Amino acid sequence: MRQVILVNNGRPSFNQYMSSISDRVATELTHVLPGAWDVPDSLRESMTYSLMAGGKRLRPLLVVAACEAGGGSAEAAIPVACAVEMVHTYSLIHDDLPAMDNDDFRRGKPTNHKVFGEATAILAGDALLTHAFYMVVQSARKFGVPAERVLSIVEDLAEYAGPRGMVGGQVADMEGEQGITKLEELEYIHLHKTSDLIMFSLIAGGRVAGCSERQIEALRAFGQRIGLAFQIQDDILDLIGDEAKLGKSTQSDVKQQKVTYPYFIGLEASRLEVGRLTDEAKALIKEAGLEAPDRLLDIADFLMSRDH
Repeated sequence: MRQVILVNNGRPSFNQYMSSISDRVATELTHVLPGAWDVPDSLRESMTYSLMAGGKRLRPLLVVAACEAGGGSAEAAIPVACAVEMVHTYSLIHDDLPAMDNDDFRRGKPTNHKVFGEATAILAGDALLTHAFYMVVQSARKFGVPAERVLSIVEDLAEYAGPRGMVGGQVADMEGEQGITKLEELEYIHLHKTSDLIMFSLIAGGRVAGCSERQIEALRAFGQRIGLAFQIQDDILDLIGDEAKLGKSTQSDVKQQKVTYPYFIGLEASRLEVGRLTDEAKALIKEAGLEAPDRLLDIADFLMSRDH
């Protein structure tokens, strides 16, 4: 992995670094199900359709960058990077369903249930979530990551993707409504629906690298802040973003009367909050004693300024 990332024996640009990891993860995801497994073709196709639909591959990027920041092997982090992308993809498939957000397009393509039907889409999401845990274990099987570290990653994934984490945030989001939900309740939604999986990605990368508990806690705090900033930026882009770049309809939060940060505090104050959270996150990671934190700082800046 390190050889792939290096360009002309020098330090690559952030875009080159991000693209190289995205390409490597995409390659791994194309054969994420062992060929010898007897899996129904419709299920395999539905899973692959959403896994390969593009996107920033942000969470895998965070896994690898955190692992490298802690002095670990990026190669050993790839199975965990793939696992978190599968969990994220499952959440998007289910989020788009008629019973949830009822979206017809995702990343500029018809959503999974529009192509394969609701039942297959639901089961594809179920399969991706389940298979993610299999993938985490491969970091031990194939790359020798100590079992104790892998056990902690599995425990973290169950916590941050489950009822206390992402799923709990999704339920709170469904129950949220303009005129009823308060700002502190919206923060809960953003922290759990979005931030928790971002936080997990950083912690998992740190665990693969064998980071100290102090460093793991710094990665946790960094992830919580950039995760919240990421979702607030999403709220902003839903109002003023370019549909062609976003790959989905804008103004959806307004149409569904969902609460957002701009709804509560306005557009400019929301932008300032993204900046404040990003600055706090960068300060925390600079003081963590990591070997190579620069790419994490690059990611924080990238998320703050993104337009899609």
